Amino acid sequence: MKQALEGVKVLDFTQLLQGPYATQMLGDLGADVIKVERHGSGDIYRGMTFFNKWVAEDESPCFMAWNRNKRSISVDVKSEEGKKILYKLVETADVVMENFRPGVMERLGFGYETLKAINPKIIYCSASGWGDDGPYLTRPGQDLLVQSVSGAVMTSGKSTDGPVALGTALCDQVNALNSVYAILAALFYRERTGIGQEIKSNLLSSAIAFQMQDFFTIQNLGQTFTRPNSGIGHPGNGAPFGTYETSDGYITIAMSPWHKMVTALGDESLEVYNDPQTLYDKRDEIYYKIEAITKTKTTDEWLEIMLGLDLWVSKVNNQEDVEQDPQVIHNKTFVDIEHPKAGNVKVTNIPFTMSETPGKISRPSPMLGEHGPEILQEIGYSQDEINALESNNIITVERLNK
Repeated sequence: MKQALEGVKVLDFTQLLQGPYATQMLGDLGADVIKVERHGSGDIYRGMTFFNKWVAEDESPCFMAWNRNKRSISVDVKSEEGKKILYKLVETADVVMENFRPGVMERLGFGYETLKAINPKIIYCSASGWGDDGPYLTRPGQDLLVQSVSGAVMTSGKSTDGPVALGTALCDQVNALNSVYAILAALFYRERTGIGQEIKSNLLSSAIAFQMQDFFTIQNLGQTFTRPNSGIGHPGNGAPFGTYETSDGYITIAMSPWHKMVTALGDESLEVYNDPQTLYDKRDEIYYKIEAITKTKTTDEWLEIMLGLDLWVSKVNNQEDVEQDPQVIHNKTFVDIEHPKAGNVKVTNIPFTMSETPGKISRPSPMLGEHGPEILQEIGYSQDEINALESNNIITVERLNK
């Protein structure tokens, strides 16, 4: 079956997380993503890992997670020959994406105006931390820093906890989604008009946008959210919204009719709280009363009782348990692929299906410059010229037998 972005060529100048995730999504949909990496060392994420452990030799889980379905070319972008290679690739590219600090690509000779002069139909997406100008222009832009400025770190945890960072790089990932959203719209517009364009996304705007419900309330109702003292899951919600300890784990209770909750818990005295304002004002008091009851049974026992009453509840999984969750297994959320150095590795699958143009994982993350020779051949370089580029230290090509 054909893929939705088959025939679309993406030049990927990104590194770390937000940019690589965006271009990986394009690759999952069939785009030919050519990852342009730093000569000799590549994407910064190639040198970063968790627990000081590597998947195979120097293969980083951080890099491998965000760089499947791509080909890698490692070029000395500061050399004239390196620039010549990349300008030639731009001639037939549809999309260019980068996430350096504002101004870096222009200084290297790969800014939008320069590439537009080579290919007027190019769609050029820059993803920054704070935006492409303004008072924070020279600051490093990184997920945790943006969580802090956007107020996100003050929405999780208890009021006594101080700021609580989100347990995932959500700002990076949301801005990656917004970047892809804009790129797909630009491709659609170009299909109808033949006109390319420049796209600028940033972590801060995306971080604020994913809190839009909260900011709408604050700015239009004059209401200030205060975090609970208990395990209520959102500063704007009343009881029972939160996570509760059971005799063998935890259970999460979301929006649920209070009279049904009282029935499930088996304590009619809780009916006195059956009023939306009371459930908010006394949410901490109610939380601890509920948890005193949930501790008396196992998670599975509570699931059976509460789901039987059509309450909104779920088990709380540790990350290492997620793979064995029945719905996760049914959805085929994790799949196995082969990597040339690491062998069989398990990856998260494409998170949606398409009836006519399904996504596909056709390549593992690339070795540094692995596809440089074939990419160069595609734009007219001979084998002798490619050998000379490698000998003259213009390109890096990592091979298994090296």
